[in-house]
Amino acid sequence: MKPVNMKKSSIFTLFLFLSLLLNSLSAKSVEEPLAPALYVFGDSLTDSGNNNGLPTQAKANYTPYGIDFVGGVTGRFTNGNTFTDIIALLLGLPFAPPYLGLSEAERSKIITGLNYASGSAGILPETGSSLGKNIPLGKQIKYFKRTVEKDLPQNFKEPQDLFKHLCESIFIVSIGGNDYLNNYLQPDYYNSSKHFTPERFARFLVHRLSHHLKTLYKLGARKIVVFDIGPIGCSPSITNAVDFNKACVEEVNQLVLEYNRLLPLLVKKLKLLPGSNFVQGLTFASGYDAHQNPSKYGFKYTNIPCCVVSNHGTTACLPDQPPCQDRDQYLFWDAFHPTQAANALIAVGCFNQSTICTPMNIQQLCRFKEANTASNKILVV
Repeated sequence: MKPVNMKKSSIFTLFLFLSLLLNSLSAKSVEEPLAPALYVFGDSLTDSGNNNGLPTQAKANYTPYGIDFVGGVTGRFTNGNTFTDIIALLLGLPFAPPYLGLSEAERSKIITGLNYASGSAGILPETGSSLGKNIPLGKQIKYFKRTVEKDLPQNFKEPQDLFKHLCESIFIVSIGGNDYLNNYLQPDYYNSSKHFTPERFARFLVHRLSHHLKTLYKLGARKIVVFDIGPIGCSPSITNAVDFNKACVEEVNQLVLEYNRLLPLLVKKLKLLPGSNFVQGLTFASGYDAHQNPSKYGFKYTNIPCCVVSNHGTTACLPDQPPCQDRDQYLFWDAFHPTQAANALIAVGCFNQSTICTPMNIQQLCRFKEANTASNKILVV
């Protein structure tokens, strides 16, 4: 697949490319996907409907969410595709369905990947609990453990076939923003900011993330893309609470930068695990640049959400209110989540360019073959 040159391509060109891709995949199934499966772990940036059945305020199963998505309202926290949806399309795979949206019988038949992400979830189990229940990262991985031990073996005759499937699949982990937005920055509900300095909190989060990623590895994951935290201080939920005309709240951005500075060290360390290949997704730098230089990326509006939100501090769209018409010109869909246009920039930049993911993009990661096949086995967890 020929790379898309984002410097020369407009948002219109990008969406024309994605539209043609979507149409071709709908008209004819892809005979040779670039990877056998896509497994997604994260929060509302990638949730495809897991929160629909949970008792929580963090829901997106109503209009105008999904107004541009082929399936309509699904529980995705954006107007159309999440960035992992677009990556699935580029891989030649179907969208990874939400784990909690499937019956046990359905789960046992799916071998193209699953989505375990949950809105308001974080690395820490208590994160987002003030909004209701979610699936924290540790529990998401427990669900994946059940997938590996119970569901997937029903589709493979030999254990080595299952190992091969897992080793060649792509795993995406995008989480951490809520550990700040719905934990550290909410002292009325959480004590983390009282017990941790920003530096110590960042180290604590990375330490917990390391534990979870090692568990994924032990369960057979080998090609893992780990995303940093985006510039949450530039989201309307933060900027409009301070000053509607303020570009970004840099004090908040500095908090997540403490975490982002430690993440490359963790990825470098994890790459020493035999047979593994960890890739880091750099969303902060690209997201910040898009906010500061919107016309460079085809955007016009960066400080206001596309949909109608409450003026009482909530990030979510008000139900059944018509959103903006020119959605591709907005960076933010609601007061926190990006539009499909912004998600496309992340997905394409990570898939076949060098602008988002390092030291290799996902297309290169798919081609990566580890010579040490002895390491390609599921370990006891």
